[in-house]
Amino acid sequence: MNISRVGVDIAKSVFHVHGVDRYHQVQWQGKYSREKWLDALSKRVPIGAEIGMEACASSHHWARELQQRGYLVRLIAAQFVKPYV
Repeated sequence: MNISRVGVDIAKSVFHVHGVDRYHQVQWQGKYSREKWLDALSKRVPIGAEIGMEACASSHHWARELQQRGYLVRLIAAQFVKPYV
């Protein structure tokens, strides 16, 4: 499993994660609690992978956490997220 991109949907207590490889084939989908999602992501996604999430108040905090772990984070404006849902 070679995940190159991950999409994260941030909610209050549950995070949905969707990972694809370089051919855009789904490699991983999951639903994790706020406390466990970073560990699950770190175990499955290689350092340097691109992670995208909707720009909101908490996404900036999570982006900093992910960048400290070596990931490339892209925050997407809300009006451009709809096609990815």
